[in-house]
This record gives sequence, C-alpha cells and structure tokens, in this order.
Amino acid sequence: MVNTDLFQTRTSTPVANTVNEAGGLAYALPAEHALAQLAATGCFNKTFYTGAEDQLAEVLSLCRKVSPRYIAQTAIYAREQGHMKDMPALLCALLATRDPDLLVSTFARVIDNGRMLRNFVQFMRCGVTGRRSLGTRPKRLVRTWLAEKSPEALFRASVGNKPSLADVIKMVHPVPTSPEREALYGYLLGREVDWELLPALIRDFERFKLRGGTVPAVPFQMLTSLDLDCDAWTQIARNASWQMTRMNLNTFLRHGVFKDAAMCELVATRLADRSLIEQAKVFPYQLLAAYINIDASMPALIKEALEAAMEVAVDNVPEFAGRVAVLPDISGSMGFPVTGYRTGSTTKVTCVHIAALMAAAVMRRNRDAVVLPFDTSVRTIPVERADSILANAAKLAVNGGGTDCSAPLAYMNRNKVRADLVIFVSDNESWIKGGQHSARFSRATETMKQWDRYKATNPNARLVCLDIQPYAHTQAVERDDILNLGGFSDAVFPMIRDFAFGNTQAGLWVNRIKAIEV
Repeated sequence: MVNTDLFQTRTSTPVANTVNEAGGLAYALPAEHALAQLAATGCFNKTFYTGAEDQLAEVLSLCRKVSPRYIAQTAIYAREQGHMKDMPALLCALLATRDPDLLVSTFARVIDNGRMLRNFVQFMRCGVTGRRSLGTRPKRLVRTWLAEKSPEALFRASVGNKPSLADVIKMVHPVPTSPEREALYGYLLGREVDWELLPALIRDFERFKLRGGTVPAVPFQMLTSLDLDCDAWTQIARNASWQMTRMNLNTFLRHGVFKDAAMCELVATRLADRSLIEQAKVFPYQLLAAYINIDASMPALIKEALEAAMEVAVDNVPEFAGRVAVLPDISGSMGFPVTGYRTGSTTKVTCVHIAALMAAAVMRRNRDAVVLPFDTSVRTIPVERADSILANAAKLAVNGGGTDCSAPLAYMNRNKVRADLVIFVSDNESWIKGGQHSARFSRATETMKQWDRYKATNPNARLVCLDIQPYAHTQAVERDDILNLGGFSDAVFPMIRDFAFGNTQAGLWVNRIKAIEV
C-alpha cells in the first residue's frame, strides 16, 4: 500500500515552520507582529508555559529586530488601547537607548500616571536596557512630568514603592519653582517642612491621622493601615473612585457600609455610570473579576450594577453582518491567570474566564451566534441568550484537558455549521494533533488544514485568531482571510469589526500600529 503520509495530495496550505511552547506545530509570527503580541498580552509574570525571564528575553530580542519608530508606536498602542502597564514602560525605557528623540515624543503618551512613571524609572535603573542610570534626557522628561503635575496629583501619585515617588525625586533632583513646591518635595522626602505651605489635602490627611474626623479624599491605600470605624469606611466609600469602588466591594461590605441603603444606592449608581466606566478605562475582565469574587451576601443592587457596568464595558463588541461563530478554548493551560503568576500579585481571572467573557459578549450582541467551547473536542455547555453577559461567562468558564485548536473547525466541517466570521479565543498552544514527535515542518498545522477545508465550502468566511497570551506563534498563518490579533481588553473588538466588514488586507493589526503618529 502507498505511504499516504509521504505521497499525499499537495495543496497551497503553508507548512508549519516552528513548534509552540506545548510542542505542537505552529507558524512563527514576524518580528513586528510578535512584538505587538507580547506588548498587548505580556505582564512579565510566569505563564503556563514560560517564565517572566523568557518573556523579557523575547521582548529584548524582538526590539533589536524592529525599528525604534515601531517600538514607540507599539508602546503607545499597548498603553492607550491595550491599557497595559509594564510592557509600554519597558518599551519607553528601551527607546532611551535606541532613539532618545522618539522617547521625547512618546513619553507623555505612555507615562501617564504615577505607576507608569515608577515602572519607567525601575526599568531604566535595573540594567535590562543596557544602562543603570536615567541619563540626561530621561531625567529631564521625569522632571518635566513632576513639574507639570498639581500638588494634589503628585501626593496621590506617591502611593507605591520599588521605586517610590520619593526615590524618583531623589534620582532626578527637580528644582522647585516656588516655596510651596519646595515644601511639597520636602514632605514627600520625609523632611520637616513649613506645614502652612503644604496643600490643604496633605494637611487634612495628616490631621486625620492624628485626630480622626472627616476622611480626606486620598488614595485608599493611604488609609488601610489606620484603625477605622464604620463611619470612616462609609466616608471612604462615598469618596472612592470607580476603580477603587470595584476593587473594594467586599471590604465595604465587611465594614458595614452597605447596611446604609443610601450608600448601597450611591455605590450601585457609581458602578453603572457610563462616563465613569469609560474614564476608568476598565477591562471587561476586571468587572468579571469583581463578579467572580463578590461575597455571597452582597446586596442584589450591587450585583445588578456590575452586570449593567459590563454591558457598558463591552460596547466595543459590534453586531456583525452574517453569522458569527466563537470558539473559546477551555483547555487545561487556559486555567492559568491571564496576567500570569507572581507571588502576592496574581489575579484570580484566568485565560478561560477571558475566553468565556469574549464568547458571551459576542453572543449578546449577535443573536444567531454559535459558541463552540473546545479542548480536545467540542464540549456542550448550555447557555441562555437571555442571561446577562456575566452569567453566561461564568457558565462557559470551565477547564478541560489538552488543546486541539482544529477540533471546533473539524466539528463545523462535519456538521456543516455555516459562519461568515469565526473567532478563536485561545492561547494557541495546540498540540494534540501534530505534536513535537512529528514536527518536521513538512506539513501544515491541523488547524490550517481544517480552515482550508472550511473555506472550500464557505469561500467568504473569515477567521480571527485572538491570542490572549504572550507567545510568538500562531496556528493559522496570516493572510487576507485570517487575522491574528492579541490582547484581552475590549480594544480588540474594533479591529475585529474592521476585518469582518471588509478590511481584509494581510497585516491589518501591524499596519494599524504603524499608522500611529509619534
């Protein structure tokens, strides 16, 4: 009998050229695309397959292969649209060595709050960029950042350490422009200063620490070490920002804040406020995290407000023309924290939560959408279209076994499931078919084979591979009918919309990043 593995019919389906972290056949992303993928998903924590050091080494290697301009554009994209923190700050630090002029035009757009400033300084001084000091131009940029912030904004930005804002001030030696500014810098450095020259907010805070009374409108972290009663916690809740409210619902409940019906109403109204949600740049997954972690005794009004907030947070999810199929990966590796694992700083939100949330959101806006969860095969998980996004996401967020990204496409081929747009949400670590033992790069990935079979009977169909982890490969090679995209914020949806509605030029995501003005 003829060896059909050797003498199989040749097609135009491209052969794989690498293996993924799980050992399966894959296609390596070009350097620019790979850098965008890591910038949109990387948090320098341990993922299921790689460590933080591996991510850093990969980013540094990729940055040597792309232009400084593209590094700047990627930093801006990752911060402004992906709402990432560590990665855009690192890219800015690399620009200080690669192209200081581009750093000047990029800095203000990326380093937009105190945490981002501290991240930038830490990357500059730790040596990963090739230097252990800030240098003249970065110091000037940091001094300008400090000088342009109001005294109240600088005080609020003083939360955090390693480095602290005081450490940053010591490094760059900002020149005070007034006695009030000199007093402020002195206070932040722990020196004795003229009390009357300090902003009223700082005076109120220091007075509160000594005598209690009205809780000042300072960051929540400044108050947690103090012995506060229910009245104080109620004041904190009343003054809290949207993000602080979302993150401390259980804390407020535990300290009796929601025993007051008026406070319960106030907090619920804040959570569901569209303008505040948009201003907070909230990730939909952050709302999912609040929903997952909420105490069972939380008032129903607060739970309903979170559900309403989610409807606002996924406004970027479009209603697609034609039918859409969403393929959420529920395999074992998807059970890892979406932002990676680091002792003392690990989210409870996993990759499968993100995949489930994306599927539920698309289903909500597209009533005839089909959802096919998969691991080694397609799994049946009942969901109700009338349920909220959060309720359906909770149902879909289950964990399975191995990963076969070709399984849902094979299912669609066997059962003649028609769709105009197919969206994978996965970590791309497919290995069940085409494992490392057979990875001789003589054939295509099974996912690519199944997609080409699907295209034979659905010629106008388009495929989106949304990868939510920082790996530099894909299961389906980029071309006019295939979009490879990374990220887990709602910024991915406008890109998917453009692709679905006609912009099918290969390299859409990278070209969009390259169009950013710097």
